[in-house]
Amino acid sequence: MSTPDLNLLITLDVLLAEGSVARAARRLRLSPSAMSRALARLRETTGDPLLVRAGRGLVPTPRAVELRERVSHVVEEGQTVLRPAEKLDLKRLVRTFTLRTSEGFVENFGPDLIALVGEEAPGVRLHFLQKANKDSAPLRDGTVDLETGVVEQTTAQELRVQALFRDRLIGVVRAGHSLSKGRITPSRYAGGQHVSVSRQGLEKGPIEEALQRLGLERDIVTVVGGFATAIALARASDLIATVPEHHTGILRAGMHSFSLPVSTPEFTVSLLWHPRLDADLAHRWLRGHVRQICAATTSR
Repeated sequence: MSTPDLNLLITLDVLLAEGSVARAARRLRLSPSAMSRALARLRETTGDPLLVRAGRGLVPTPRAVELRERVSHVVEEGQTVLRPAEKLDLKRLVRTFTLRTSEGFVENFGPDLIALVGEEAPGVRLHFLQKANKDSAPLRDGTVDLETGVVEQTTAQELRVQALFRDRLIGVVRAGHSLSKGRITPSRYAGGQHVSVSRQGLEKGPIEEALQRLGLERDIVTVVGGFATAIALARASDLIATVPEHHTGILRAGMHSFSLPVSTPEFTVSLLWHPRLDADLAHRWLRGHVRQICAATTSR
């Protein structure tokens, strides 16, 4: 079996990205006829038309759509392998990193991370996006550089994952609340009015399961999408919020926190990124600082 011409991968990557023989030719500095011949070779090699005429333009075949992302990653990985590693000059680095996290993560760890990054690399900007769901597409398509969260079965298998810290759920109420004094029993905890946190608007979770085994049920009067909102409501009312301990330390300042009177599983908050950025020196540097800040904050 003959060895395929791997140079065709670069041509295929550009053709699929541009969707035009003429534009691909200009990008690769080839003549249109040379690019047409390259497309003919690609069609013969893959056994698929790849790009077909539709009106005055070209559209990709299903096979081309399937190959587009894979080819792009292969070419990018190949260029990274062949590119000599350069020493990272942080003082001259100009780059914006997008991090998708919960609002509690930003408010708890963001100030120290921004300060440390700004001190070492003044040209770097951190863009925080609120994590509205667990879809891995933003990491795959490059619109997000880093993400924090709990790894689940639905998490894309190809993502790189590194544990940041262990966390647990605790209760929090305003200062002077009836639960700020005395022993917290399951009955006292369940007997109050609660604000629940769920991005999907769900009311049931591990706390409900633990209370149900005791014949108890929480009175959930409202459901919100983030821990910061839940804490703000608890601060201004008699509502009880149940939030992560390490995730929300700064947010709970001036309030009364307590261990839950029922057993709920601990969980690991992890850092996630796409493998194409694994060897990127600037990305490695930022990942190291996220781990550093989380370790320092959660050990206090």
